[in-house]
Amino acid sequence: MSDWDSDFIDTEEEGCLDFDGFGNGQFHFRYVHGNMDCRLTRRDGEPAIEWSWEASDEMDPAQRRGWGAIKGEELHGMIFFYGGGESEFVARKA
Repeated sequence: MSDWDSDFIDTEEEGCLDFDGFGNGQFHFRYVHGNMDCRLTRRDGEPAIEWSWEASDEMDPAQRRGWGAIKGEELHGMIFFYGGGESEFVARKA
């Protein structure tokens, strides 16, 4: 993630994005655990996924949206937070 290093992201457990193939997913980084409502799409002609999410961040509710474009074995995208926070990310297939 562009705003945080891997030690920050992996504080509680290894940061991850998981998609179930049925339009849902989950993510985790630092103390943020979230559920995603996903839609397949295209961005700049490339396969992509967009989602809205709800989560808890140190027991406080959080929500917003995100997207990722598939580039080989990686997902390059942005995650947005209510109130203006955002971060670019690169996720690698495990």
